[in-house]
Amino acid sequence: MSIPHTRTALALVITALVATGGFAVMRAQADTPPAAAAAPAATPVEVAEVSRQTIIDWQDYSGRLEAVDRVEIRPLVSGTLTAVHFRDGARVKKGDVLFTIDPRPYAAEVERAQAQLAATETRAAYTATDLARGQRLAADNAIAKRDLDEKQNAAREAAAQVQAAQAALTAAKLNLEYTRITAPVSGRISRAEVTVGNIVAAGAGTTPLTTLVSMDTIYAAFDVDEQSFLKYVNPARAAGGEPVPVFLGLADEEGHSRRGTVASVDNRLDTSSGTIRVRAVFDNADGLLLPGLYARIRLGGGAPREAVLIDERAIGTDQDKRFVLVVDETNRTAYREVRLGARQSGLRIIENGLNAGERIVVSGLQRTRPGDTVAPKSVPMNRESLVGAPAQPARRAPNVKA
Repeated sequence: MSIPHTRTALALVITALVATGGFAVMRAQADTPPAAAAAPAATPVEVAEVSRQTIIDWQDYSGRLEAVDRVEIRPLVSGTLTAVHFRDGARVKKGDVLFTIDPRPYAAEVERAQAQLAATETRAAYTATDLARGQRLAADNAIAKRDLDEKQNAAREAAAQVQAAQAALTAAKLNLEYTRITAPVSGRISRAEVTVGNIVAAGAGTTPLTTLVSMDTIYAAFDVDEQSFLKYVNPARAAGGEPVPVFLGLADEEGHSRRGTVASVDNRLDTSSGTIRVRAVFDNADGLLLPGLYARIRLGGGAPREAVLIDERAIGTDQDKRFVLVVDETNRTAYREVRLGARQSGLRIIENGLNAGERIVVSGLQRTRPGDTVAPKSVPMNRESLVGAPAQPARRAPNVKA
């Protein structure tokens, strides 16, 4: 065999051996089982156990504070304003002098009325004496009947003139008294709308000199929906028992620190809004409640009942539904639709969907999906347990069926 042929045969043998060896390596690699995939790490979350609590149902409303007594101070007589006796915004007592109108013209009118009264009384005394004289003469038939009638008529006219003069004197004294404008109620006064030296006029259509509102008690007016009215307010009014409790909080307060009672209910339901106007009365001895302030009203009623309350951070949104993630014994999460009730003590009442003893995710809802395995950390079911945690928006369920 020639050398070229020998080299060709040798190359073919080497190629065959290499191919066979590569195939064996590939076969061995194919027969080797793959390494097991690493399990995903459990998501750390905070969970709390659901429990039942005894509650009283409360309904929250928005309202405005109103003064029990509000008076627009207007002059009852005309004249020049000579004095203002208060500081703007001061508290005044009933009977305190607020303004003074120049009293001199009215004092002169009193003196004139007194003089007129004295003149009529003198005339009445004379006619009474003349009538007595005529009656004695008539007894002796020494006077004509006509003359006696005239004397009787003169005496009656003089007596009537005395009454008219007395009434004129009383009116003059009232006008003189009206020149001192006093506070009709105790409370806080506004600013003086008219200053010293201006001429003021009497009448209901004139500009008020100032306004005065009472402060010892105050109303909070709010609109109650028909269902709450029928459930809480109306039964209490019909039974005549304990008044319906009402609590009030201002815009800068967290809770409802003031307790009051329902003072009055309107006589008809507003059909356009489906509400009825209610006024509650509150003590205001410290004077901190001012008419016109925004009021947060909490109206209670009904017998105490057992209810499930959870932290609102545990509630997610799924389109028009509300849900929570329940954690089972194997630390896996499950979607649970719930029906929400009112807020109470910083928590949310759950009317349906949860049972006492179940655990739900209260922090970390944003990082968790239904069916995930979680690393739970137990915390109390209250807002204070989450203080310091960053605010998390309600997470929407991604195409999960309830």
